[in-house]
Amino acid sequence: MTRRSSALANGRTGVVALAAALLLCGEARAQSSGGGPLSFLDRIFTGSAATGSQPAPSAPPGSSAPVPSVPAGSSGPLPWSGEDGASGHPLMSAGAIREAAANFDNCVASMWPDAARRGISQQSFQRFTAGLTPDLRIMDLMDSQPEFTKSIWDYLDILVSDARLAKGREILAQYKPQFDATEQLYGVDRYAIAAIWGIESNYSTQIGDRSVLQSTATLACVGRRQPYFRDEFLSALEILHHGDLRPEQLHGSWAGAFGPTQFMPTAFKRYAVDADGDGRRDVVDDPADLIASTANNLKKDGWQTGQTWGYEVVVPAGFNYMLADRAKTMAIAQWEHLGLKRAGDQPFPHPAEKAYLLAPAGASGPGFLMLQNFRVFMKYNPAEAYALAIGHFADRLRGGPPLVQPWPRQERELSRAERLELQQLLAQRGFYSGTPDGQFGGETRQALRGFQASIGAPADGFASSDVLERLRGR
Repeated sequence: MTRRSSALANGRTGVVALAAALLLCGEARAQSSGGGPLSFLDRIFTGSAATGSQPAPSAPPGSSAPVPSVPAGSSGPLPWSGEDGASGHPLMSAGAIREAAANFDNCVASMWPDAARRGISQQSFQRFTAGLTPDLRIMDLMDSQPEFTKSIWDYLDILVSDARLAKGREILAQYKPQFDATEQLYGVDRYAIAAIWGIESNYSTQIGDRSVLQSTATLACVGRRQPYFRDEFLSALEILHHGDLRPEQLHGSWAGAFGPTQFMPTAFKRYAVDADGDGRRDVVDDPADLIASTANNLKKDGWQTGQTWGYEVVVPAGFNYMLADRAKTMAIAQWEHLGLKRAGDQPFPHPAEKAYLLAPAGASGPGFLMLQNFRVFMKYNPAEAYALAIGHFADRLRGGPPLVQPWPRQERELSRAERLELQQLLAQRGFYSGTPDGQFGGETRQALRGFQASIGAPADGFASSDVLERLRGR
């Protein structure tokens, strides 16, 4: 459950704080309120793979010696670059990282009083922290800013593939008794749970193999997110002390998400359940616990039993895209009155349902009316493309068809330099008041809509290369 860390900087995985630039939707939940960064999506969008739990080589703590490189052809973990982090945060400077790494042992030891207050025994604390060393490569991953990102249609092509769907159907059949029991107890759609499992870890085949203890200890003592990860590290110690999981099971993404549906340690504490009554909440190797815990997470986040997540819709020409806003919720009947129709000429089953319009590719792509359960997916991971992938994957597993309308595949994604330039040009024209950073969130999208409206173009907030050219005055 990636979700579980608020966007690397705010809280649950995988797509580490990359979905922001990737999906034009704000920071991903490489850490969100509940789960953790998706290890699979980390690899897709950062080009990095979880490379094991051994500490990455780096310059000796406190020194300014060059960081050794990995020999050509080596399959070992990549070292820390030894460079300042791209965020510019003072705690992400190379000097601050080396200084914090030099104090790592003292930092870990200083957390013993907090651990004791959580009921962790001194024996457990000493056992599980013995030999911990910082994995400084995580500092590069935390501040990674990809030069290019994938489009939402490429993202969906990768995640909602025929092979993944076939495996999902096998999983649904193999664990039918567990899905039956969970659906009856929690009222959460089995296809949504299976979709999360498939997208987060490709059905347990891409969980990540970094030590959660090492990763969270590193982030609790080094870098710009120390208070957040201190809680994650101590929660990981609680999990081990209580015996729910063994140390060898507690491996996952670089930000600490673990298990097939990617729980962050704090999310595990909130949502994990012992579904089969064996005395352990095993969300890694016990399918009953995994399925029920994921359902419990969705239920507590507001899942509406018997409701779908949303509908693909055809948006009429000339539509006012200023209405395509998560804050602008209306009854589906009202959207119909504005000219929206369900794709495939199907009727809406419940016209009184409240929904908001999402147009992730602007006026040139499909629209979607999103219901409460889509908002629940967004709590699991606050990236619109992630939530859309989960919903669409669930529909396909249920036997539904592919999306009806085409994506504007002729469009290319802007490079980071182009995204930065676009924000700067919007600021120069008085539409954008934020700090240009090359990452597109709601403020950038609103500014872009303002510019589009000023030139008589559809104010859909879609950052196309054509819009950039118009801003350049060409």
